[in-house]
Amino acid sequence: MIKTIPVLKNESGAVLVVALIMMVILTLIGIAASFTSIFEVIISGHKRGSTDAFFSADSGIQIVVANVDNFDPTDTTKYVNNKYNPFTDPNNPNPTRAKMTITFDTAQQGAPRGMGFSATGNYEFRHFLIESTGQDQIESATNKSTCTIEQKVIRIVPTLQGGN
Repeated sequence: MIKTIPVLKNESGAVLVVALIMMVILTLIGIAASFTSIFEVIISGHKRGSTDAFFSADSGIQIVVANVDNFDPTDTTKYVNNKYNPFTDPNNPNPTRAKMTITFDTAQQGAPRGMGFSATGNYEFRHFLIESTGQDQIESATNKSTCTIEQKVIRIVPTLQGGN
């Protein structure tokens, strides 16, 4: 009679092997979740920085547009070579530290299209281009986000009427 040893019937270490495999799988899932959450935090930080830079540049434009004195190219103390940095003037606060340039565009003449003004009316149209560059306001950021916004502004100035 041949005696066979039932190798497959001995299950004394099977639970340990299954538990180790399950622990490896759960560890891999935990590591993947950690990497995903770290990546999401980095992405949200970059998004916050770029949003901060955008609003910094936009607030610079809003401050400058609110002061009509910024758009007088005949003031030679401000405009040099048809360019002006409005934040050199104390009348323009700069809480977001945006970098700003206003350019008087001498090449543009007449009324802008679609405004409903007659080009032969009693108005003078002065065309300006505002360029505002804002930056992320977090001091500890190593890679600061920047955003540049350009906006065209047209100042309508009544001309003097002759004959009176």
